Amino acid sequence: METLDDETPVDLVEAGVYATSAQGFEHGLVVLAIGYPFWLESSEDQCRLMVESRVAEVVAQQLARFDGESVNWPPREFSDPTPRRKFEILTPLMWCVTILASFWSQGEWPRWTAIGVLDAQAVFERGKWWRVVTALFLHADVGHFVSNLVSGIFVFSAVLTTLNLRRGWSLLILSSVVGVLTAAAMTYPSAYRSLGASTAIFAAVGLLTGRALRSVLRGVRPYRWRALFIPLAAGLTVLGLYGAGGQQVDVLAHLTGFAAGLALGFAAGLDEAPHASSQRGSQAARLFS
Repeated sequence: METLDDETPVDLVEAGVYATSAQGFEHGLVVLAIGYPFWLESSEDQCRLMVESRVAEVVAQQLARFDGESVNWPPREFSDPTPRRKFEILTPLMWCVTILASFWSQGEWPRWTAIGVLDAQAVFERGKWWRVVTALFLHADVGHFVSNLVSGIFVFSAVLTTLNLRRGWSLLILSSVVGVLTAAAMTYPSAYRSLGASTAIFAAVGLLTGRALRSVLRGVRPYRWRALFIPLAAGLTVLGLYGAGGQQVDVLAHLTGFAAGLALGFAAGLDEAPHASSQRGSQAARLFS
């Protein structure tokens, strides 16, 4: 940047007038980027950007393009309109006590596992539909039990805190059952057997991912389609890291649970949009009342 002095070329023309010197300098950087010098002439209420007359036309085109691309930039910070809720931990702990009692029962009465494990043939051929639910409370060994116990506390608490207690549990149960049933249907009529709460864990991850996707779409911001990549990539990363490896891992059930949660979480976000709009409307009404 240069100031106007005795050595300033005499064939300068005005390329733009700006309210502040900062705005003038910002546009001057555009001129520098295309390889030409610029000068700023500042006064109390405005700042004039000056360039050599020989490059005035080229500079005007680049400044116009820069101003066009700068519309709505920087983007407004996105804020989730959903009211913040108290962190929910009590009912996830009650769920932990339930699967602990179930795991203890498996050790005391082996038949407990036999009548509760998911069996695709038993479900579709003999009508034992309860297995799509009871299988979520059974575990094959201590390692899987402890892993699901600890994971469930955190991920279920996140779902319930985000979606509220009643709707959170409703969507969590529904997506878990749909995930189990879908996995059984996809493998039938083969002898498919499965058990474990991990399907519910990944259904919860799917719920959080789906709702986050809907929240991004609901926000008013440029490039929001690019922003969708962040929650989706996060959810798929968790699924890939913890749901697709190890011994005796039912990858299909993890995938179907996540997919069911993703769809239902996205749908749950749709229900929140009118509520958010009415909130904003009521706030505006108070401002003008």
